[in-house]
Amino acid sequence: MPTRRQFIRQVSVASSLGLIASTGLLPLRAFAARDADWFMPDEGEPQRHAFVAFGAQDTIWEDFTADVQAALGRIVKAIARFQPVTVLCREDERDLAEELCGSANTRFLLTELDDIWMRDIGANFVITEDGDLGAVDFNFNGWGNKQRHADDARIARLLAQESGARYLRSELVGEGGAIEVDGHGTGIMTESCWVNGNRNPGWSRDEVEEELKARLGLRKIIWLPGIRGKDITDAHVDFYARFASPGVVVANLDRDPDSYDHEVTLAHLEILNNATDADGRKLTVHTLSPPLNPRKSKFSRGNPDFAAGYINYFVINDAVIAPQFGDREADRAALELLTRLYPTREIVQLDIDAIAAGGGGIHCVTHQLPQV
Repeated sequence: MPTRRQFIRQVSVASSLGLIASTGLLPLRAFAARDADWFMPDEGEPQRHAFVAFGAQDTIWEDFTADVQAALGRIVKAIARFQPVTVLCREDERDLAEELCGSANTRFLLTELDDIWMRDIGANFVITEDGDLGAVDFNFNGWGNKQRHADDARIARLLAQESGARYLRSELVGEGGAIEVDGHGTGIMTESCWVNGNRNPGWSRDEVEEELKARLGLRKIIWLPGIRGKDITDAHVDFYARFASPGVVVANLDRDPDSYDHEVTLAHLEILNNATDADGRKLTVHTLSPPLNPRKSKFSRGNPDFAAGYINYFVINDAVIAPQFGDREADRAALELLTRLYPTREIVQLDIDAIAAGGGGIHCVTHQLPQV
């Protein structure tokens, strides 16, 4: 079963460390100067277009490659109903990408790719009140040298160039899926991901926080513990807590007592229920639980790493692209909550089981360029 945590076998840690050293990605603890009032907008703010990486390949996904490509195509077509999409793909897969993703409201950017996880490899766009656009590169290193990543590590710079953004390279190593912001100065992060020697050796939490605040225009970070080593990401926040609006959070609550996430999500919920945002506002916290009875398929059957998380959705112009997992009761509960939290947007639920089989979701395979 080609889960992301199983990809560890495909890369030599020693060779990855050599790549990082040769490209200068090791943290130097030189914190970002606030030479501009950059801040990361909330995902729900107007977007110029979305990004998807059509990068599945057999060496990683084995027999699931075609299924993953089809799922990516469904996601692209759903997004393209509402806004433009840029699909990154290899030159020799351009025709296949066009066939599966469609051409309406879609453009194709040819580049080499290692995999599909656009949220983690893409530039993290920031803006200023004056309309400037910046692209923060957090030096993707394959989630702590667990997977080959030479091509994906170049994508943030490529998107900065393509978008005409000012390239802003952090000294931190991290991923977009490890970032959740409300667009008004508050962030939610997991310590297991950012304060981790496989990404930022020798950095204290205070040092990590200082750099994140400077790069993303944050005034406060709510830290969740997360959990190390259970999945390749070391617990990205986009599977645990999302801002629906300033002061309003959707939290994952795993009700399966046999799941390693059960106690973790309870601990996160306690922190969030007692937290305030950067403006001193007490958070209103809603919970969404993974399905207890997802559809039985070759993707979920016997796969303990099947990532059936409802909060890994993608907010775009006029819509929310969200997963459904064939559990009628749980799918309906997710639809009802998202409809209440995003009343002006259409909630589009998709079958993304092939992607979930690899430990990710819709938010993991998408990214966005804010409108400035």
